[in-house]
Amino acid sequence: MTQLATRTCPPLENRVTRSLLGYGVLAGAVYEIVSIAQAATREGFDFTRHSWSLLANGSLGWIQIANFVLTGAMTIAFAVGLGRATGTRWAPRLAGAFGASLILAGIFRADPARGFPDGATAQLSWHGVAHLAAGAVGFLCLITACLLVGRWFAGRGRSGWAWYSRATGIAFLAGFLCVSSGSSAPWATLAFVAAVTLAWAWIAAVAVHLYRH
Repeated sequence: MTQLATRTCPPLENRVTRSLLGYGVLAGAVYEIVSIAQAATREGFDFTRHSWSLLANGSLGWIQIANFVLTGAMTIAFAVGLGRATGTRWAPRLAGAFGASLILAGIFRADPARGFPDGATAQLSWHGVAHLAAGAVGFLCLITACLLVGRWFAGRGRSGWAWYSRATGIAFLAGFLCVSSGSSAPWATLAFVAAVTLAWAWIAAVAVHLYRH
């Protein structure tokens, strides 16, 4: 019976690593579903003009704040699992830094802008600046993590995963540059939303891949 249990049950260390990687699948799903649900139901929100960070404003802003904090915590858990599964240092640290930036983005609320909420005009506050700074640092950390994970896959002969990781990093960088340009054009906002979605999909895919292997 003991030998059977040893063969059928993975070691505790592996089970912990898999549990941590599982948060990589949940993080993006939670963030996207909660954000889209709010964006579709909050009065005055326009998908082509407003970033999801603006949802942290108004009487229902606490929902998006909680979304940022919860998603950030799950991303940090995934980063720990990434480090345990790959044995690398910098990619997990940078992924964890991205998770920390999400928590900070929730703590330091984005300023109202472009008529949301309730016809608000653009304004600049210290917490708005902190929100932008946390986001910028977090995005750059995630971009670099994508490239480093791509190098890790390449070193193990997994060229498909290597190119996928690198392409995700480049696409996310392009989306970040679009929104950083300050352009209020719909294409810039939608490009960034698409880049964020691609990044979350990559995190989930990597988490599943490492979980299985």
